[in-house]
Amino acid sequence: MAAMEIRHLRYFITVAEEGHITRAAERLGMQQPPLSQQIKAMERELDVQLFRRKARGVELTEAGHAFFLDACQMMAQLERARETTKRVARGEQGRICVGMTSTSPFHPLVPRSIRAFREAHPMVAVTLEECLSNESMERLRGEQMDVAFVRTSGSQGLVVHTLVQEPLVVALPSDHALARSGAEAVSLKQLAADSFILYGPPGTGMYDAIIAACHKAGFNPRVGNLGASTQQAPRITSTLSLVAAGLGITCVPASLQRMNMDGIAYRRIDGSVQPKANLSLALRRGMSSSVVQKFVKTVRQAARDLSLTPCQ
Repeated sequence: MAAMEIRHLRYFITVAEEGHITRAAERLGMQQPPLSQQIKAMERELDVQLFRRKARGVELTEAGHAFFLDACQMMAQLERARETTKRVARGEQGRICVGMTSTSPFHPLVPRSIRAFREAHPMVAVTLEECLSNESMERLRGEQMDVAFVRTSGSQGLVVHTLVQEPLVVALPSDHALARSGAEAVSLKQLAADSFILYGPPGTGMYDAIIAACHKAGFNPRVGNLGASTQQAPRITSTLSLVAAGLGITCVPASLQRMNMDGIAYRRIDGSVQPKANLSLALRRGMSSSVVQKFVKTVRQAARDLSLTPCQ
């Protein structure tokens, strides 16, 4: 509807509510003659009489009353559309798709920041999707996802905010000699002869972090395909299930110790090599969505509130 037509509706509604053209003109902040001309122009365009003139004002005809109900509804819909547009522009309404690796929700930052965002922006629909870090990166670049919690520190075409570094711990079968020894910590060198079960394919944040840590400790981890001396699993739950079955060991972020599984013992990593796992938030470069920007702000504030130190 054009701006003049919207004005016409407002003029008509005001006259109908006041029942008097002069009072309606005062309410609208205009002169009485132009308002009378606008009403007459509407009646000519509609080819109906909207008002019946009386000695002291005007009253709606039957046709005018029907038009008044529809006009009020149209103006209410327009006002709702305006308010919705403003809320979306402010990031108060809309939707957001958030990706996360299967290890992310175990860190308190992730559920806390999502809860804080939903409480602050109840009119934003939040969709959560689980996938590996490299999958999240591809989906972000393909505009299939808006933002993602990942276990990596950077990627081409994306902005990656590193939120926290947390230490890796070793997940051992509970009957492993190092688990039964009573030691609270082990060094990576003590694991050089063990079969490693790696999480995700090469290029995934955790996979690369474990390989790099072993290399820094002076050995190449025994890595192979399923059925070989080392296992490779697609998800962290299947990784830990293989460890519990005694098929090897793995390293996981310390927050994963919240996942209590029969047959698994967690141990801190001691020695000169202290591997860390990044927990980061990734989004497309140049992302202008107000909802996404507010989500990023909420997550980073949650990280500060938890007294987490970003990786520099």
